[in-house]
Amino acid sequence: MINRSGVDWLRWMSIAFLLAALSLFFFELFLYSRSRAGLPQGLTIGGVPVGGLDKNEALERLLQTYSTPVELHYDDQIILLAPSAVGFRLDTEGMMAAAELARSGPDFWAGFWDFLWNRPGEEMSIPLRSEFSHSQLEATLTDIAARYDEPPTPAQPVPGSTLFLAGEPGRVLDVGRASELVETALTAPSNRRAQLPVAATGAPRPTLGSLETLLQQNVDLAGFDGLAVIYIQDLRTGERLHFAYLNGAEIPAEPDIAFTGGSIIKIGIMVTFYRYFDEPFDAEAERWLEQMMRQSGNDPADWLMERIDRQAGPLRVTETLREIGFESSFLVAYYRLGSNALSTIPQTPGNTRLDVDTDPDLLDQVTASEMGMLLADIYQCAEGGGTLLAAFGGQVTPEECQSMLSLMSLNKIGVLIEAGVPDGTRVAHKHGWTESPLHSLGDSGIVFSPAGDYVLSMYLWNDEEMIWDNVSRLAAELSQAVYNYFNPPTQ
Repeated sequence: MINRSGVDWLRWMSIAFLLAALSLFFFELFLYSRSRAGLPQGLTIGGVPVGGLDKNEALERLLQTYSTPVELHYDDQIILLAPSAVGFRLDTEGMMAAAELARSGPDFWAGFWDFLWNRPGEEMSIPLRSEFSHSQLEATLTDIAARYDEPPTPAQPVPGSTLFLAGEPGRVLDVGRASELVETALTAPSNRRAQLPVAATGAPRPTLGSLETLLQQNVDLAGFDGLAVIYIQDLRTGERLHFAYLNGAEIPAEPDIAFTGGSIIKIGIMVTFYRYFDEPFDAEAERWLEQMMRQSGNDPADWLMERIDRQAGPLRVTETLREIGFESSFLVAYYRLGSNALSTIPQTPGNTRLDVDTDPDLLDQVTASEMGMLLADIYQCAEGGGTLLAAFGGQVTPEECQSMLSLMSLNKIGVLIEAGVPDGTRVAHKHGWTESPLHSLGDSGIVFSPAGDYVLSMYLWNDEEMIWDNVSRLAAELSQAVYNYFNPPTQ
């Protein structure tokens, strides 16, 4: 006999459990549907967590994060930069479209199954999409630099002396690098600050213009009323200064003015000999070269030119100078007394000027700039480059140019350029002057100084006889001023 009451109880229990399960199912389905209406858990947009938020809430959080000012640190100064000041703008439409895809893209029932088992969804990241104005940012940083930079000041000449006052170091914003750092901070969701790169800068060398002024002041203070022509070349940078100063007023330096070459043209003789003969030289040639450059011997100069070409040695020297581009420097006769010109006297840009005439020797002429450039050519050749190697490749070598510098360094007279540099400073030079009367004086050399090597080629002339002590002192002071320019004092 079946107990009906027991069966009913079980049936009602089953129905109750079924209804409970259905209720729980629909409750969980409701909760999942509600959560699916928001953005997926674990979602970030541009590094900002937005999981569980609706689109409006996510957009508000995103805008709030990226509208926060960026802290710019210039040393101990803090500058707040509003993103809008540099045209910063979020591509909210594109990012929110990607977020909607992340929300609605996954399969509904697969997502519900994971929800039932409390499985965390896969973390998703939508990259930041933004833009800003590089020109506005650069303008902003330039304005910051203008307000906070402390530019260095160069050493300044001391009027009435050969000295320079030490310059002042400074600090300068690296705008290019700063732009990169600020861009990183603008696109960061947190730690929105940038330490601006500020470089300490040393005091720069004074300008060549200030050196020219100082040299002219020294000429005036010395009471020199003749002609001074000065050529200077920085052998590191190639910068040049060339001016002519006559009786207290500057006159055109181009075309450069011709002077009697005297012994200074022996630099050209030396270069020509090395062009036609290869080291090692015989003992006689070695001795003649040293006597010519160290003791300024005229006979050794003639003997060397006769080795080059017995009949026309001086013309070979002039040809060499012409082949490297010098128009006004030449030698057309031997030094020995009674030597005649071996060609017609050249008419050059230097000796045909109508505004100034130094009455140069008709047989032997140079200019300050051409002798200075020839020295620079020898220096560059010794370093493996320059005009001499280009013009006489295979005939002149860097080793031979190093030998030329060594020969000129033997010339120690203790006056002119040498008198203006500290003891022990290497000077490779050749000097020359006219005697009885002393109308013209010159010295062309390379100074090897701690802060940089340079060429100094200077010529002084007066139509009245000059007093040696006065004019040689002036030459030494001019040399000292140039040395101090290349080696200014430091703080």
